[in-house]
Amino acid sequence: MPPASSDLLVSVAVVVAVSVAIGAVVPFAVRRLGRRWPPAEALVRAARFPFRVLVLVVGLNAVVAANRPRGDGAELWDTLALALRILGIINGAWLLAVVMLFAVDAALRRADAGLDPRNAKRVRTQVQVTRRVVVVAIVFLALGAILLSFPGVRAVGASLLASAGLVSVVAALAAQSTLGNLFAGLQLAFSDAIRIDDTVIVDEEYGTIEEITLSYVVVKTWDDRRVVLPCTYFTTTPFENWTRKDTEMIGTVLLQLDWRTDLSGLRAEFERLLDSTPLYNGRSSGMVVTDATQGLVTVRASVTADDPGLLWDLQCLVREGLVTWVREHDPEALPRQRWEIVPGRHDGQPTGRADHAA
Repeated sequence: MPPASSDLLVSVAVVVAVSVAIGAVVPFAVRRLGRRWPPAEALVRAARFPFRVLVLVVGLNAVVAANRPRGDGAELWDTLALALRILGIINGAWLLAVVMLFAVDAALRRADAGLDPRNAKRVRTQVQVTRRVVVVAIVFLALGAILLSFPGVRAVGASLLASAGLVSVVAALAAQSTLGNLFAGLQLAFSDAIRIDDTVIVDEEYGTIEEITLSYVVVKTWDDRRVVLPCTYFTTTPFENWTRKDTEMIGTVLLQLDWRTDLSGLRAEFERLLDSTPLYNGRSSGMVVTDATQGLVTVRASVTADDPGLLWDLQCLVREGLVTWVREHDPEALPRQRWEIVPGRHDGQPTGRADHAA
């Protein structure tokens, strides 16, 4: 075996051994230093493999740089050096993404553990958008670094700098919609206009915010459909957010009854229904007559619940209970239509008057 080949193999063996040692010592040291910080173990598990590969690639790149000949016959070495450089960029981006996403997830865990539900939803929304921004930024940086590793691409890039003004204008016009959605997504994430799990009314559709990306928002409707809207919709179109400040809501139940309704008994039944269900949070309730026209009275019962879902269930429960009570205990309150039959005009014989109930 030629001496040069022997030296090369020895160098490679030494680099591999050192890389394995570093890949074992550094995670162990991080565990020891972070033994009082529980997330340290999770960080080591997530970053261990990309870190070891990166150390090995850096070592092999140093071996190639030290043994690569100059002049003719170096094409194979140049190709190997380029491949190692690209592999190092990929592994560096991988390791950076793992560390950055770990930090973002740690913030999300703290938000879920130590904040009230409203602030936790806000932080969860911002963290999800931040994760996507971090991944996209790292991918673009890695692709740019890889492309700049090729001499031909560097030459093309230098020639394009001369017309950068024109290119930027054309690119801005072509990507106007995409960039608008991108900035709208960032604005939604950090302006606290909507958050994950917020209850909203968009295009007369009732639903909850299921996902917020850099370009669109997914709204899950009450019947499990998904309405996908561009982020610019929420920055340019009015919409209702029922849970922006807090999740507690007030709802009403309307009944149209006869004037002979026993309001005292109806109100007592209403209070009994609220006392018998955990859906009612006890914050506010009341029953009043809001209108009395066309032979009917309109009774409005107002209730409160901790969130829109519970409020809907409570409204249905109260409505069903009051309807059942009126039918079984106060049938005189059932709606009636009254009319009067006037005397006949053709035969001159009066028909009298009658009071009909229907």
